Amino acid sequence: MPEVIINGPEGRIEGRYRHNNSAAAPIALFLHPHPQHGGTMNNKVIYTLYYMFVRRGFSCLRFNFRGVGRSQGTFSRGEGELSDAAAALDWLQEYNENAGQCWIAGFSFGAWIGMQLLMRRPEIAGFISVAPPANMYDFSFLAPCPSSGIMITGNKDDIVPPDSVEKLVEKLRQQRGIRIDHTTIPGANHFFTNKMEQLEKEVASYVDERLLNSTDD
Repeated sequence: MPEVIINGPEGRIEGRYRHNNSAAAPIALFLHPHPQHGGTMNNKVIYTLYYMFVRRGFSCLRFNFRGVGRSQGTFSRGEGELSDAAAALDWLQEYNENAGQCWIAGFSFGAWIGMQLLMRRPEIAGFISVAPPANMYDFSFLAPCPSSGIMITGNKDDIVPPDSVEKLVEKLRQQRGIRIDHTTIPGANHFFTNKMEQLEKEVASYVDERLLNSTDD
């Protein structure tokens, strides 16, 4: 699993990259949880989703936000982290100029950053938002949400209450032209402890369906 170093806004960004040799292979970017609460690119949710996408023929990049691991800089309340994500996506696209599709996947804080990146990059065709912190951050910038995707929560999440995500999903579903799927995994807490297999299964099913029907997107 090649380590990559990307030139970011605050210096070095540390990442891990898996390349698919097909010129038209789709690409996917993965965004980890909050840097000040132990979030890294090796988070179990991010690691699991990363390899699930690799197995489906994507060229995949996960990376550490500024100040995490070997990435330079310090935490920047989301503004800087969004810039890091944009720089990482630039690198991924430059390395895969003929990519057929572009996806993003984020967990918790990473889901919030991912949705902001989605608004700025119209080429992103799909998103995976795991436990998006709708109770902690303002998601009103999704006006409208430019792409279809899925939000996944655990019904035992005591950090991001499931009803806060349900309200966000209901709001987004009022928009035309996109489809927002929403799955709640029974018994899962915020970190999907002992529920990682179910999480992977739900995301894999969604991605497989989207890829199968990609000509209709």
